[in-house]
Amino acid sequence: MHTLTVAFLVTFGALFPIVNPIEGAPLFYVLTRELPEARQHTLARNVAINGLALLVGSMVLGPRLLVFFGIELPVVRIAGGLVVASLGWKLLSQERWSDHSDTLPPDAMARAGAFYPLTMPLTVGPGSMSVAISIGSRESLTTTGVANFLLYGAGALCGVIAIGVSIYVAYRFASNLTRFLGASGVEVLVRLSAFILMCIGIEFLWSGYLALKVAHGLD
Repeated sequence: MHTLTVAFLVTFGALFPIVNPIEGAPLFYVLTRELPEARQHTLARNVAINGLALLVGSMVLGPRLLVFFGIELPVVRIAGGLVVASLGWKLLSQERWSDHSDTLPPDAMARAGAFYPLTMPLTVGPGSMSVAISIGSRESLTTTGVANFLLYGAGALCGVIAIGVSIYVAYRFASNLTRFLGASGVEVLVRLSAFILMCIGIEFLWSGYLALKVAHGLD
């Protein structure tokens, strides 16, 4: 149960500040406000499902593809930790940084599709997918055993599902949410989440380093 809980918290804590559906909600609202309300709700649901699929695919397949190309899993963890920590630092230190695209095509307003541009790049971008790959590389079947590996996988999956739910809620109630939190509320949430993200990135890096020492018999 401890492994399940930790995996859930790590996954949700690492992905939420990068996906940041609260920050994406205003742009979603702008792109869909001319559509009927029922269509807006359908798009919010479809974006959440598409985002969930992208993140799960990155988490499950990404590390395996890197290993297939001859990159050791601990090295993937170290690289992922550096990426996650650097993303957290950008969110924490820069005046404005986001994984969301700031350069949508001119006709995006007229053809706001559930996958493009609303899911990618508006909601799930390269930063989010890199974090998901890092999460997927955190545990391996050979080093943790079947039970812990399955518990970690279940917890990580629940964390990604929670991200999908947060995307749906944020986009479903985009206009109300942005008015309620305001710019300062979103700013506070992003900064607090960014510090947690940095800590998670350093933990990924450290676990990868320890696994690399064990794999190569280093002191």
